[in-house]
Formats: sequence, C-alpha cells, structure tokens
Amino acid sequence: MSDFDKVIFKGKTFSSILEDIYKNSKKKESQIKSLIEELKPLIGSMGDAISVVPLIKEYLEIGVKNDEQLIKMAAIIQRAMNSGGNDSGDLLSDEEIEQLTKMAVEMNGEDVKKEGEDESI
Repeated sequence: MSDFDKVIFKGKTFSSILEDIYKNSKKKESQIKSLIEELKPLIGSMGDAISVVPLIKEYLEIGVKNDEQLIKMAAIIQRAMNSGGNDSGDLLSDEEIEQLTKMAVEMNGEDVKKEGEDESI
C-alpha cells in the first residue's frame, strides 16, 4: 500500500482528497460558466452589468478560498506523511500556524457577517 492509499480520516485517503480537490475545481468551473451564460441575457445595459459583475466576483472568490483550504489541508497531510511519524520536528512552523489561525479567524468573521446579512434579507 502506498502512502497515497493510507486512510487519513473517516475513510479518506490522500489520493481521494486530491481527487476531491480536482473534482471541486472542475465542478466549480462548470458552475461558473453556466452562471455566466444564465446571466448574459439579463444584462441589457451598463447598469445591469455593474450590479451583476460583483455577484460573479464574490462567487469566484468564495470558490478560490474553498480550494485554498483544501490545498492547504493536502499540504499538511503530505508533510505528515513525509515525516513518517518522526518526533524530530514540528509539522508546521510558527509562521504557518499563525497564518492558519489568522485565516480561521477571518473565515469565522466572514461566516458570522454573512449569517447576519442573510437574516436581514
């Protein structure tokens, strides 16, 4: 059994995580193309475009953030696999821990903000 086929958690292997990242990327690409095609007929003026384009931009940014999280998770798993369980060093540097913590706080803040926005609609 290769390292790619070892179960990491809940039946997920490293190769299945990489496959999920790939499938999510392809699915998102298809969804974005479909969304743009659906919105094209609704854009009749510059004012329409000005109101629609930010929605597409936000959708793209959310997708990119989700992909970044999956890629970072895969990188952490790969490091753990490469360390072979040695206690010779930390899995993450202090800088990486700080970056992940900052991202978690930012994402949590965005989630709370969006939940509040959704309730007011």
